Amino acid sequence: MKHGKKYRDSLGLIDRQKQYDLAEGIELVKQTSKAKFDETIGISIRLGVDPRHADQQVRGAVVLPHGTGKAVKVLVFAKGEKAAEAEAAGADFVGAEDYVAKIQQEGWLGFDVAVATPDMMGVIGRIARILGPRGLMPNPKSGTVTPDVTRAINEIKAGKVEYRVDRTSIVNVPVGKASFDSEKLTENITTLMDAIVRAKPAAAKGTYLRSVVISSTMGPGVKLNPVRFI
Repeated sequence: MKHGKKYRDSLGLIDRQKQYDLAEGIELVKQTSKAKFDETIGISIRLGVDPRHADQQVRGAVVLPHGTGKAVKVLVFAKGEKAAEAEAAGADFVGAEDYVAKIQQEGWLGFDVAVATPDMMGVIGRIARILGPRGLMPNPKSGTVTPDVTRAINEIKAGKVEYRVDRTSIVNVPVGKASFDSEKLTENITTLMDAIVRAKPAAAKGTYLRSVVISSTMGPGVKLNPVRFI
């Protein structure tokens, strides 16, 4: 793959063999974020787990203290009083069978997070094959299947993010924007890493945090020292 001049210049600022401390890594990522838009800062964590085994899954959610910098659109599957509660709490879309049909028939996916009351899961099951692979299926483990829709919406709007190990044993999560100051990025990353460390499965053996890399949307990855997070 051929990279542009800005990317090559940014790459020249990074020692590819070094594992940086968090503060230095953040400064490098901000320094190498050179796009004309406000790039997203993301983190990729390789874990010492085998996701093929149910007892080595790593999945959960955490509220980042400073959010991700993105305005999140929330769809709530609910009826009656819970639908009214969701609308009052600031949900962007609220419905039931009507939105299931819209997703099925039109392929509509104009939302970032879906929340559902427990009684709606039977209805949503019709679109599980559409939402599941995209990470949009409501799930009790991430707090998106709940009778307390107000709390779920407030947390999501405040910066709640989900983390889930993929089949290559990697967790990818956005942790802010390049425009965030270093302190905000530090607090967001530390909060996320604390949650992932606490989520270590009992069945996981050996080194749990294999590698940690942060990068901007268009910039190169910067390796962090995983030992610092344990």
